[in-house]
Amino acid sequence: MNQAKQERSPKNRMEWGFKLFSVFILLDSIACSPLSLSSSKIEELPLTSPPGTSIAAFAEGCFWCSEHIFESIPGVKEVVSGYAGGHTENPTYDSVNTETTGHAETVLVYYDPSKIQFAELCRIFFLSHDPTTKDRQGPDIGSSYRSILFYKTDREKKIAIEIQKEIAVANVWRNPIISEILELKRFTKAEGYHQDFIKRNPNQSYVRNVSIPRYYEFQKRYLDYRKSKSQ
Repeated sequence: MNQAKQERSPKNRMEWGFKLFSVFILLDSIACSPLSLSSSKIEELPLTSPPGTSIAAFAEGCFWCSEHIFESIPGVKEVVSGYAGGHTENPTYDSVNTETTGHAETVLVYYDPSKIQFAELCRIFFLSHDPTTKDRQGPDIGSSYRSILFYKTDREKKIAIEIQKEIAVANVWRNPIISEILELKRFTKAEGYHQDFIKRNPNQSYVRNVSIPRYYEFQKRYLDYRKSKSQ
């Protein structure tokens, strides 16, 4: 059988199909993007908080990672994964991933201000991801993974700018910080399968290879930074 016939044979077509499918599964497993479940419900949340709590919002790459990090912080009551910073109505995971809606993967943090202050959450934001990379965090590339610190009031904006300068002066990162500081105007809760993703999928490839290592890196960086400030 000549080479041309071999390439067209059913067996070869099946082998190539299997290889392409395997590549697709591999790429899916190492990026912050599960197989789409477009029928899952999204919901725009009010930018208010229950009595005794405040809210803050941060975009710092894959929201699976961000959610896990902020949930570990004492004083944080709840973290919701979603979308903010865009210019279109009713963002979904599929539409945001086209990188045309302006939205970024964002976490909405509900916290007890008597236990942790907005300023400390801003420090955690700058220490829990690389704020020097444009439209990228680790293997995730695109404007939906850009770095944004959101504020709701002029006071919060001032605090955000002050903490950004504090981190820059401390030389935690080699390159200049390029995080955006934007007003939080709307927040859309992401599809249900994104909520508590790491807790529900601890053995997923991206979680094991990206999210958990990033979490441990943050813990060490945050501890080192607090030690340096106390000296």
